[in-house]
Amino acid sequence: MKSLRLLIPIPLVALVFALAGCGGGGAAKLDTSDVAVVGSEHVTQAMYAAALAEAKASLEAQGQKMPSPGSTGYQQVKTNVVDLLVQRAELALEAQKLGIAVSDAAIQKKLDAIKKKYYGGSDTKYRAGLKQQGFTDEQFRGFIREQLLETKLYAAITKSAKTTKQAIDAYYAANLTQYQQPATRAVQEILVGKNKQSLASQLYTQLKNGGDFAALAKKYSKDPGSKDKGGNFTATQGSDVPEFDKAVFSTTAKTNELLKPVNTSQYGWFVIKPVGDIQAAKTTSESKARSGIQKTLQTQERQKVAAAWMQNVVKHYCSGSNIDYQSGYAPSPDPCSTLSAPDQTTT
Repeated sequence: MKSLRLLIPIPLVALVFALAGCGGGGAAKLDTSDVAVVGSEHVTQAMYAAALAEAKASLEAQGQKMPSPGSTGYQQVKTNVVDLLVQRAELALEAQKLGIAVSDAAIQKKLDAIKKKYYGGSDTKYRAGLKQQGFTDEQFRGFIREQLLETKLYAAITKSAKTTKQAIDAYYAANLTQYQQPATRAVQEILVGKNKQSLASQLYTQLKNGGDFAALAKKYSKDPGSKDKGGNFTATQGSDVPEFDKAVFSTTAKTNELLKPVNTSQYGWFVIKPVGDIQAAKTTSESKARSGIQKTLQTQERQKVAAAWMQNVVKHYCSGSNIDYQSGYAPSPDPCSTLSAPDQTTT
């Protein structure tokens, strides 16, 4: 069964956005039930235990086992979990500043859609799936809330991302080959092989005298891709060996007329019969490609804006003792140690 945690689309996978509940204002003090505090947010032992269980379920869904406690692998998982929880706390506070929230009705609507798609609308099957993967309904609703809030936050911080006509023009020019379709031609071909001129000539003569191309291809061709298909092959100009390409796309190569055997340096002798006219090369115009290019560039720009915003958020919370870890839970390496001087503006 697919992991329930993975049923929810994640638009910010590259940035690992995942939001938790918002806290109140003011600075929080670390207490014995905490793993860490971030600004006014408490990252509790209960939150840590739930996230660790989530990490274990995710590994098992990928066919992997949770590393043994005390091992290097386990320490890495532990660091990743604490990093994620700290990030959730940071982003929860940022979402609160922006006035972003998710209603219970929105969570229920999303959950109903998931039940309908994956469980035929059955609450019983849904809860059985939860139990199998070690989650509760409350936890899964929390996952949904995180992702819905994440989507709203992403939309808010990237709404200013734009692309320009100049950028679209430049992209089209730089990627022109993506919009070009070379000439093609339907042929029948028998690959006889190297040093097989005599056999190629014999087959050519048989075909000239009414021989069955498909039967001869099946018996003699060394091309596994076409021999059992009557020798049928679609040649693409510029994609095949030069000698084959030149013969097939020659202006003197008439449709339904057998070509004289062609010798290629790489594969040897071919017997070829064009069975379709040359389909001319085509280029999709920039005007027709514009919509797709614009979407691509807008996505790239949104990702850049979101990455810069996220970096700024991390810098902000890494400064001024905004993060405090309980003994034994500080991540290694500490994400803050790799940052340059912090920028205090986060929204």
